[in-house]
Amino acid sequence: MTWFERSQPLLILLSVLLGLGLAQIDDVAALADHLITPLLMGMLYAAFLPIPLRHLGRAFGNYRVTVASLVMNFVWTPLLAWALGALFLRDAPDLRVGLLMLMVTPCTDWYLVFTGIAKGNVSLATALLPLNFVLQMVLLPVYLAVFAQSLVTLDLWVLGGKIVTVLFIPLALAVLSRYSINWLKGPTWLHEKLPQVAMIQLLCLNLAIVAIFAAKSEALLQRLELLLLPIGSFFVINFVLAQWLGQRLRLAYPEVVCLTCTTLARNSPVALAVAAAAFGDRPLIALTLVIGPLLELPILALVAQILLRLSYRTSP
Repeated sequence: MTWFERSQPLLILLSVLLGLGLAQIDDVAALADHLITPLLMGMLYAAFLPIPLRHLGRAFGNYRVTVASLVMNFVWTPLLAWALGALFLRDAPDLRVGLLMLMVTPCTDWYLVFTGIAKGNVSLATALLPLNFVLQMVLLPVYLAVFAQSLVTLDLWVLGGKIVTVLFIPLALAVLSRYSINWLKGPTWLHEKLPQVAMIQLLCLNLAIVAIFAAKSEALLQRLELLLLPIGSFFVINFVLAQWLGQRLRLAYPEVVCLTCTTLARNSPVALAVAAAAFGDRPLIALTLVIGPLLELPILALVAQILLRLSYRTSP
């Protein structure tokens, strides 16, 4: 993990403060509003570029971890997100939608780093990555249709068009770029450039956060404290559940680490891009997706250390 990646919570906080400062300047809000979607699409292009979709079926070599992670990520977690929203955010429908979008999108990058730090099975975690990526892209609009229509006004045709624009156009460009680079430069060239690609992704993300807070500063400062308890509860509940499943399935310690990290880490940039495009008039939805990474990276660092200390319990 590079210094830029390790410093993400601090950089996101600084981006928020910079956006709030720029909001005080006349005409900046209107300009910033137009920059949000292009910046997020650039971020997604850089995020999608390294993902090797050709390895989509490799994860089923270890079906116990794969099935357990899929059930936790795509069946259990949406239900948990709905329950946490109903419990803690009953009077804040926009924050409930944001919480749902944050929870139902598993991470496709940082969780590999923390799997390695905790001495987990990085190869298996890497094999799960394209599977998690494809399923969240397909299922995100389904979850919104099932869980969010009772909370906010939702036109499914408009939502589908927004998702195609902000997700599938960067995805198509990334796939074409990946094949072109492999053909022109060879299969190792892109791998060697991954640190620069990651830096571009994070730079676009931070600039997008600046633009979001510059454009929507007043609304985004409302009810911020309400998010801490439901997001924190998600991490505690899924951590405990992953340890319990690891014991019931008699998983080796490296497999337990892989299961824990892939079911805790969230892919907030993807959800943020959809929220900014589809719910631009409801900025509180995006707020949850900005707060998520502020909490996630320190928590995952702590989880890695806890897993190392618990390793003797989860080893067969």
